[in-house]
Amino acid sequence: MDTLCADKTGTITLNKISVAEVVPVNSFSEDDVVIFGALASEEANQDPIDLAFIQEVKDKKVDLNKYKVLKFVPFDPKTRRTEATVQFDGKTIDVIKGAVGVIIQLCKLDEQTKKKVQETMNEMAEKGYRSLGVALKENGEVKLIGMVGLYDKPRPDSAHLISELKDLGVKVKMLTGDAKPIALQVAKQVGLGESAADIAEVKQMNDDEKDEIIEKSDVFAEVYPEDKYMIVKSLQKKKHIVGMTGDGVNDAPALKQAEVGIAVSNATDVAKAAASVVLTQPGLINIVDLVKTGRMIYQRIVTWIFNKVVKTFQIVVFTVLALFLWNRFVVNAYDVLLLLFLIDFVTISISTDNVRYSKNPDRWNVDWLVKVSVFIGIASVIESLFFTYIGVKYFALLNNVNQLHTFAFELLMLSGMLTIFVVRERGHFWNSRPSNTLLLSIVADIALAVAISTFGIPGITPIPLIDSLTLLALSVIFMLMVNDFIKIAVIKKIKQ
Repeated sequence: MDTLCADKTGTITLNKISVAEVVPVNSFSEDDVVIFGALASEEANQDPIDLAFIQEVKDKKVDLNKYKVLKFVPFDPKTRRTEATVQFDGKTIDVIKGAVGVIIQLCKLDEQTKKKVQETMNEMAEKGYRSLGVALKENGEVKLIGMVGLYDKPRPDSAHLISELKDLGVKVKMLTGDAKPIALQVAKQVGLGESAADIAEVKQMNDDEKDEIIEKSDVFAEVYPEDKYMIVKSLQKKKHIVGMTGDGVNDAPALKQAEVGIAVSNATDVAKAAASVVLTQPGLINIVDLVKTGRMIYQRIVTWIFNKVVKTFQIVVFTVLALFLWNRFVVNAYDVLLLLFLIDFVTISISTDNVRYSKNPDRWNVDWLVKVSVFIGIASVIESLFFTYIGVKYFALLNNVNQLHTFAFELLMLSGMLTIFVVRERGHFWNSRPSNTLLLSIVADIALAVAISTFGIPGITPIPLIDSLTLLALSVIFMLMVNDFIKIAVIKKIKQ
C-alpha cells in the first residue's frame, strides 16, 4: 500500500463533536439556537452531531419537557439536514438543522444577511469548526435563527501516526464531508499537506484532469460515501496501491474496490464483509501496525522463495552434473526424501523469523527474485561439486557408493541449512539475528545431519567423523561467507 484514504471523522479525529460557538441572528438568543437544534436531533440515532446538541442542552440544564416532538426526519446525505415537527405553547412549527448552504437556500435572506452568514462561516472554518444552520419554518416561511460551530478534535496521536506513515512511504489523504476550509484546518493540525480539492468540482472535470487532481490532493472536502469509489478507481488508474477506510453500508463498494479495504472498529457488518482488514481500535494506530506487519510478512515470503529456488536448483543441477562427472548418482531416492523431510522443519520456522519492515512500499519483482536466487544457486552447485571432488579425491568415496550417498546427503543438508542464514537477510547475514525458533531449528538440523552421517541409521551408511567435520568447515566458509558476498554483489548489480 502506497496511498491511504482515511476518513476524517473517527479516524483522524475523536468523533466526539461538541458545540464550540453559537451565533444567533435576528432577535433570537444563543439558548434558542441550541434548544431548537436539540429538538431537531434524536439521541437514539447516536449521530455525533445530534448528540453534541443534546449534550449542550444538558450542560445548560434546559428542560425540554414543554416541547413535544411530533415527527422527526433523520439526516440524509442527499438533503444534508434533519427536520422535526415540534409543538409548544399551543402552536406547531418545523425545526430544520443542517449544512449552512442548504439552510440558506431554504430561507429568503437579503444580500447583507447572506454576506454576514458567509463571513461567520469563514471565521468558524478558520478555527477548524464545522458550521451548521438552525432554522424555523412557520406558516410556510423558513427563518434562519442562528449558526452553530461544531468542533471535533484531532486524536492526540493522529499527527504522530500520519508522520510515521509518511516515513513508511505511505501518502495519507483525508476524506471528509466538511467544507474545504474546515478540512484544511484539520489537515494543518495533523500535519497533512495543504493541497485540497472540493470533490463536487473535481467531478466536473474530464477524466485526465480528474485523475491528476485526485493524485495530487491531500484533502478531499464535501465527500459523499459514493465518491470514495471514484477516488479509489482514479488512484488505481495512476498505478497506486490504495487503502480506504470506511464504516457504513455505502462505503462497501469502495472498500471492495481498494486493494486494502479497511473497516474501522465500529463499522457495520456489511462494511466489514467488504473489507480485507477490520480494525480493532479507533484511529490510525492499527493501520500503522498493519503496514509494518504486512511488510514483515512480505520479507518472510521473499526469504521462503529465495530458499526454495536455491535449494531446488542446487539439488537438481548438482545431482545431474555429478552423474556426468563421476558416472553415478551421488544420492538415492531415500536420501532425497529424508533430506526434504528434515529441511521442512526449518522451512516452516521461517514464518517466525525476526525481520525488519522496509521503509518504503514493497513491490513484487519476480525477475529480481529469480536472478538473485539463480546466482546463489549456481554458486552453491559449483561449491557442492568442489566438496564432492574433495570427498572423491581425498576420502576415496568412489570405492564405497553408499558412503558417497551419505556424504552428498550431508553436503546438501548442511548447505541447505546455512543458505537460510544468507537468504533471510538482504544485507550481510550478520546484520540481524534469526528468531530463536529458526535458529534452534537450523542448529538442531545441522547436529542431526552430522550425527546421522557419522553414526548412520537404517538406509544411511556412516562415514568417518573427519569427513563430516571437513564438510561442515567447508560449508561454513563457502555457503555462509562466500555466498553472502555473492548475494550482496548480485543485488547491487541488479539495482543499478
